[in-house]
Amino acid sequence: MKLEDEIKTSSFKTEAEKLIVNIIYTGNWLNYHYAKKLKEYGISLQQYNILRILRGQYPNPATVNLLKDRMLDKMSNASRLVEKLRLKGLIERRICEHDRRAVDVIITKKGLELLSELDVTMDAWAKRFENLTDEEIRTLNKLLDKFRE
Repeated sequence: MKLEDEIKTSSFKTEAEKLIVNIIYTGNWLNYHYAKKLKEYGISLQQYNILRILRGQYPNPATVNLLKDRMLDKMSNASRLVEKLRLKGLIERRICEHDRRAVDVIITKKGLELLSELDVTMDAWAKRFENLTDEEIRTLNKLLDKFRE
């Protein structure tokens, strides 16, 4: 659906203004739908992001600082999210052997199993992109990267 129809406006001052609104609207739209899917599994979008980072590190642990650096939502409180995931049994926290002031975080078997389930759900949801060709997807990725430069 066209942006104008979605937000019930007929015009923008410039195409650049429309692009900014479109990016913000689309980002919020994606966040809403992802969060809705993840809620069924009892985790937030930010917790899902941490689990994915930890799976990428596995079997090696990650520090909370590494998680902060790699998170998509830079405003998230990684320490609080880690604690919530620990209470759910999805990750473990350990004192770092090399630096007693640091904490290592590692995903548990339960966390890996949850991500395997979520992979199926998220892959099915990603079929929303089937209306774009692979070339269009690559182009959109390149343009978004260029925009952030």
